[in-house]
Amino acid sequence: MDLTALERRLCQAFPRGEPIDLRQAQDEDPEDPRAWGPERTVRAEVIRTLLLSDPSDPGEVPALHLTGARIVGVLNLQYAEIPHPVRLTVCLFEQTPQFHGTQTSLLDLSSSRLPALRATAIRVNDVLRLTDCRIPGTVQLGGAQVTGGIFLDRARLGVDGEPALELSQASVGNDIWAPGLVALGEIRLESARIEGTLDLEDAHIKNPAGDALNAAHLTVGARLNAGGLHAEGRVRLTAAKVTGWLTFIEARLRNPGGVALGVSSCEAAGFSLWDAAPVSGGVKMHYSNFKVIHAKPEVWPTTVRLEGLTYETLAPRLPAAQRLALLERDEDGFVPHAYEQLAAVYRRVGDDAEARAVQLAKQRRHRTTLPWYGKLWGHLQDATVGYGFRPTRAMAWLLALLLLGSVAFALHHPLPAERGKGPEFNPVVYALDLLLPIVDFGQDKAFTPTGLYQWLSYLLIAAGWILATTVAAGVTRNLNRP
Repeated sequence: MDLTALERRLCQAFPRGEPIDLRQAQDEDPEDPRAWGPERTVRAEVIRTLLLSDPSDPGEVPALHLTGARIVGVLNLQYAEIPHPVRLTVCLFEQTPQFHGTQTSLLDLSSSRLPALRATAIRVNDVLRLTDCRIPGTVQLGGAQVTGGIFLDRARLGVDGEPALELSQASVGNDIWAPGLVALGEIRLESARIEGTLDLEDAHIKNPAGDALNAAHLTVGARLNAGGLHAEGRVRLTAAKVTGWLTFIEARLRNPGGVALGVSSCEAAGFSLWDAAPVSGGVKMHYSNFKVIHAKPEVWPTTVRLEGLTYETLAPRLPAAQRLALLERDEDGFVPHAYEQLAAVYRRVGDDAEARAVQLAKQRRHRTTLPWYGKLWGHLQDATVGYGFRPTRAMAWLLALLLLGSVAFALHHPLPAERGKGPEFNPVVYALDLLLPIVDFGQDKAFTPTGLYQWLSYLLIAAGWILATTVAAGVTRNLNRP
């Protein structure tokens, strides 16, 4: 093979691991076509031959380190075993390099321009760097195994209508570092496993017609940081497991008319939407489990799903009235578990008053699902004793009815049931005997009212039963609470 002067220079530098930098200036524009003359052109087949050769210089560590070159032809290294580091930085690839099934110690393509990248099932013993790359096609890394980390910081990937990054079923022994990533198309992380952190700080992902981030069944050993993420399209984390926090601090999630954030069946130590913009689109959190949820009420959208969601703490700490509006927007309608979960949070911190407020709201919401007679009975329970969660209201009703009965029967004594028998009439005790269905003071049976006062006695008896049963139901609920 006839080699150019640059290619001969590269062959001489490779066995000793010497870097070659062809840039005319550190700040030159790699996308300027004038920067890529013949003197900076290397054929892909020459690079392939070098990487598959066996350098024989004793005492040297071979490495390919080429910066600022124009690489023509297809760099085809599929299934190759390359024991040397490969650094092709600030390079212009005219055709898509092929790394499917490749094994290498390190692959660094930082600041390079590629049409696309095919590296499915690649195995890298150190790190894979795509920092500041410009790749208008798809980066295919599905099934990749990277012992170190993957660096995608400031990279610009994808084109509208195509996936930008495919990392499904990949295994990463450290972090995926992608702050400032810009992706025009879907990022796929389905069933991937990341031992460290997934960092998407200030990333921009645009795929309004589908998933912006598809990370279903993702496993993250440390934390998932999506602070400042701008996503157009669905962010899908169904059944994801994150050992640490799952954070969307100051994020902007938009998918109008669809689901903007799906974290159903997700597990994480904490979930945060702190200072995020109001979510535009639905949020699905059903059957997820977080120890802490950190979000202000105004961040939640008009459509949510909360069935089966469990958590221990809500932050910031707010009155129940500011949390209940979210429960009422559940697209599944009345979800009893959501109310019980919220009440349990207030009870856990010893705020029984707010817990009772949640339980009362639950009964009122349940009332809307009942037939007319159930609604009527519910309204009566609510007005009298607040479904048993307002005991002072029951006492007020009892005192008011006791006063009414005492005054009425003091002005008009009922006739004795049997003349000359029974206790002496006492209007207060008589009214109390009518109101309390369980207690018997002997007055009720000893006297018989007539006319209008007989109807008053019926009213006191009925009111007493209503107050007693609803109070008893409320006490039972409180005693049986978890």
